[in-house]
Amino acid sequence: MNASLTYEDLDVWRVAMDVAESVYLLTKSFPIDERFGLTSQMRRAAVSIPSNIAEGYRRRSFGSQLQFSLIAYGSAAELETQIRIAERLKYGTVSIRTETKQLINRVQRLLNRYCSYLKSESSKK
Repeated sequence: MNASLTYEDLDVWRVAMDVAESVYLLTKSFPIDERFGLTSQMRRAAVSIPSNIAEGYRRRSFGSQLQFSLIAYGSAAELETQIRIAERLKYGTVSIRTETKQLINRVQRLLNRYCSYLKSESSKK
């Protein structure tokens, strides 16, 4: 682990931040009665992804990074389902929903690779 790097240097964290931003833009147009429902849940799940990546990275062990990255992956899956619910309810614009789904897919692929790397590194010890 390179001590001069931070979680902000990780592609997976940067894309996770893009996901969070996209979710906030998407949910801005949701009906006001969803403020404490789907809007709140989607925003919490979206914020959880980069937050867990950052927390795991700061703990400085491959095992902790893996554990928190798996939590982030779970939050991404939760968010993916919530986007599908928003689609069914026709909340938000098609273009922002599509962009958000693409970003979620990208962060999931990056998390898969990152978790594989962390597993291999933690098994070396």
